[in-house]
Order: sequence, then structure tokens, then C-alpha cells
Amino acid sequence: MELLPRPAGSPSAGPQVTLSASGPLRAIGGTRLTASGSSAALARVSNVRSAEVDEIVERAKKGDKEAFRELFRRHRADVARLAYRMLGSATELEDVVQEVFLQVHKSLGDFRGQSKFSTWLHRVTVNVVLMNRRAARSRPVFAAEALSENEPDAGVRPDDEAARRRRLDAFRRVLDRLPEKKRTVFVLHEIEGLAPAEISTIVDAPVLTVRTRLFYARREICELMREEPSLIHLCDEIGRTDRSAKDDGAKEEGGVP
Repeated sequence: MELLPRPAGSPSAGPQVTLSASGPLRAIGGTRLTASGSSAALARVSNVRSAEVDEIVERAKKGDKEAFRELFRRHRADVARLAYRMLGSATELEDVVQEVFLQVHKSLGDFRGQSKFSTWLHRVTVNVVLMNRRAARSRPVFAAEALSENEPDAGVRPDDEAARRRRLDAFRRVLDRLPEKKRTVFVLHEIEGLAPAEISTIVDAPVLTVRTRLFYARREICELMREEPSLIHLCDEIGRTDRSAKDDGAKEEGGVP
């Protein structure tokens, strides 16, 4: 069942696996562009957008079809990006995006506004992706589809572009070897840029548990990266982040729940 029309061509959210500009893995695939302007100005814009979304959500909950289409238009790219980063392949991406918004349509009446709509939508997306992966009964192989965000940069030399792609492919292999719970929090925190408190709502786990999973995910990623020649030089940076997380209390006695 297709809830909303598919956009023509490739999905608008591509497979770029880049971290924030200050993150230890920035060298893998480049840096993420961030909004400019003062914190106060950005906060005002964020508040206005949040109010707009709240109003659209309320209309959609009352059965306004155009309001639901607007939610789809506003959030489809975010859903597709997160789904791709968790799936690692664009093969079933559009089907997963459609399933996410089908679940949103069915469950929107249960949304009480106790968290941001985007947080609730992230949770729906994560659950749909995890169900998809479990149904496959095996981890998907990362494909090399060239979607919009991962197209070559015209200003980069061919040799540098080839090296960047090798690093991306290697990092996708590393991510795919992580246990599901650790992989989820790593993608949400290090790639999507969400705070542990918001992730705890998405994965329905205490903040300390999220920090613990993130701590061990970083440690395991570092070990796995040592098996990838194109990534081994980044392990020291991961180690520094790992020690910082420990200092912040990320390590929980008794192992990972």
C-alpha cells in the first residue's frame, strides 16, 4: 500500500555518512554544513518552526489530509536519511519511508505532544527500520548507490574522491558489524547529531543506558576500524572520544543492558 506519492527520481536524502564538523570521524567523508547565525536567532527560528509543526500535527490528527501531506513534505527527507543510515542500502528505502508514514498515519492520534514531533517521528522510523532488518533475517550488504548527497564533488581531485569513497565503504562495513542496539544509538548520536536525552526517548531506554551503549559502540568501532586499512589512522581520535565519554560517566557498571 502506498500512502503518498513517491518523488520522481532518486530519494532526496542520500547516503552521506558524515559526522559533525567537530566529530572524530569527520575525515571519513567530509564535514557537514551547519547553519550560520547567532544562537538566539537560530533558537527563535526553531521555536517558530516548532509552533508551525504543532499546528500542522493538530490539523492532521483531526483528519486534515492536506496537513498530513505537509507533514510528509516537511519530514520525508529526514526520515529517508535516517532510514538509509540505519539500513545501509537504498534498495528498500522508499518502501521503508512509505511504511514509516503509514505507521505515522495510523498512530498520529496517540501522539500527545509529550515530546517533540520530530522525536516521536524518529522513534517510529527506528522501529520500522529495525522490523525491516529483523524480517530480512540477515544484515543487508551496503550498496554503492550514488544518491544526491554522495555525488562526487567537482572541486575534489579524482584520487581524493576515490579515497573518500573507499573510506565511506569501509565505514559502512564497520557500522554494519555493530550489534543492533549499539548501532542505533551510534547513528542517532554521532551521525544524526541527537543528544542522549532525546535518543533515550526514541529507543525507550534510560539516558545512562544510551550513554553506555554509545561508549561501547565507540570502543567496538575503533577495534573494527583497525581491520580496515583506510580507517586505521582514525582510531586514536576515536580513542580520545571514548575516554572523554568515560569521564562524562558514560560507562555503566555491570555491562550493557
